[in-house]
Amino acid sequence: MSNTKYIFVTGGVTSSLGKGIISASLGKLLQARGFKVTIQKLDPYINVDPGTLNPYEHGECFVTYDGAETDLDLGHYERFLGIKTSQANNVTTGRIYQSVINKERRGDYLGKTVQVIPHITDEIKRRILLLGTKNKYDMVITEIGGTVGDIESLPYIEAVRQLKWELGSNNVLYIHLTLVPYLSASGELKTKPTQHSVKELLENGIQPDILVLRTEHELTDDIRRKVASFCNVDFQSVVQSIDVSTIYEVPILMQKENLDVTVLKKLSIPQKSSPSLEPWKKFLQKLKNPKHKVKIALVGKYVELADSYKSINEAFIHAGAVNECAVEVKYVHSEELNQDNLAETLAGINGIVVAPGFGDRGIEGKILAAQYARENNVPFFGICLGLQCAVVEFARNVLGLEKAHSTEMHTKTNYPVIDLMEEQKGITEKGGTMRLGAYPCIVNKKSKVYNAYKKEQIEERHRHRYEFNDKYLAEFEAAGMKAVGINPDTKLVEIMEIPDLKWFVGVQFHPEYSSTVIEPHPLFIHFIKAAIS
Repeated sequence: MSNTKYIFVTGGVTSSLGKGIISASLGKLLQARGFKVTIQKLDPYINVDPGTLNPYEHGECFVTYDGAETDLDLGHYERFLGIKTSQANNVTTGRIYQSVINKERRGDYLGKTVQVIPHITDEIKRRILLLGTKNKYDMVITEIGGTVGDIESLPYIEAVRQLKWELGSNNVLYIHLTLVPYLSASGELKTKPTQHSVKELLENGIQPDILVLRTEHELTDDIRRKVASFCNVDFQSVVQSIDVSTIYEVPILMQKENLDVTVLKKLSIPQKSSPSLEPWKKFLQKLKNPKHKVKIALVGKYVELADSYKSINEAFIHAGAVNECAVEVKYVHSEELNQDNLAETLAGINGIVVAPGFGDRGIEGKILAAQYARENNVPFFGICLGLQCAVVEFARNVLGLEKAHSTEMHTKTNYPVIDLMEEQKGITEKGGTMRLGAYPCIVNKKSKVYNAYKKEQIEERHRHRYEFNDKYLAEFEAAGMKAVGINPDTKLVEIMEIPDLKWFVGVQFHPEYSSTVIEPHPLFIHFIKAAIS
């Protein structure tokens, strides 16, 4: 039997309370005490993964180092803990059912009737335990998506209920996150929704060990005692999570609330040394006391929902802190950008990021933004499709290749400067079929990008089907746009740069995925530095 401890985080009253941030903050505190920790997300939707979901539907799709398309909460886990997550860190109902049905088709169940209990719940438990035993973690924190009471979450709740009795009460802990709303009319904080949420959990056989209460106002001791009394937990196990100006303050708040101490006591684990969060506190100090301010235009087509570009926004925060700079993001809808409003929309901007995406909606606006950056020497950063837009713009307006385009948008273009990757030809399925995960890249030592990385060989995560068309490389380089990053195996162009400009860089990969609080991504650091200057 493994010595791994399992902590399950559920949510009640309403969704979007921040289970991922609480999980990541607890993980950070336990990690700072010397424990080997990872975090897993169980998602109740039937999609196999979020790779085919519209960003408006689910926010950003986060890509792991091993090429899994996952929930954006895994980005929080990586940014807080500074460790790489994998395919095993995100489990969906779709993946669970797919696995069980595949076993049934093979005859693994020997003719038995396949049911939610025990077959679905057993598969859920297998996925949870596999992560802990395979990687020998001290603790696995598992966040259960959705809200207690949702029909789709019931198999997960039942599975984690069973685990407490199978592994022993000292090896399993339940944390329940709820909302304590404030009624301004009566000037009161209300605990009834929390009581009902815990009652719902109890009806499913789970008694929470710790309650984390989201609130806009400080909780009095009387309120904590009332919640403790009605919800069968001790006073010290009622934890306040008050609204803060940045999610990166939450680990410090949870430390003040002794969340990690309470967890260790309840799991009968001797406390190691107190958590050292000095680098984290230094980051917060710089974040809250900037000496500079820049305004960055983020040009994309999903800008109505900021979570569509979650990792980019967080990378701005990390890089801003390094540069002691407040980064204000102006969201520019690429579909609304045109020649008539271009100069007015981008006036006063210190840097332009053209965001990733798919499809031709809003593509001309992105190409215009790249043109504006190039012609006005505004620091430019193109990510994935952003690189491709910069390439198309350069082909049209510098090389004179009229109507040059990507074959993703215009299959019959005379100048396919961006074309479908060779290995993608013939693939018709959408899910999990792109070029995904980390690939190596050799960086030209005479480039601004090398000055950022300070090393020649890098590895970055990808999520794309189309690539720069090598047939045009000589023309581009002769005109001043250089390929400064090349995949050593496929010779795929990974990074383009215009060295004569202040900072004009396009990358085929997603650097935002690997930016963390303690190790911000060097390209974002140097982009913000260029924007300041």
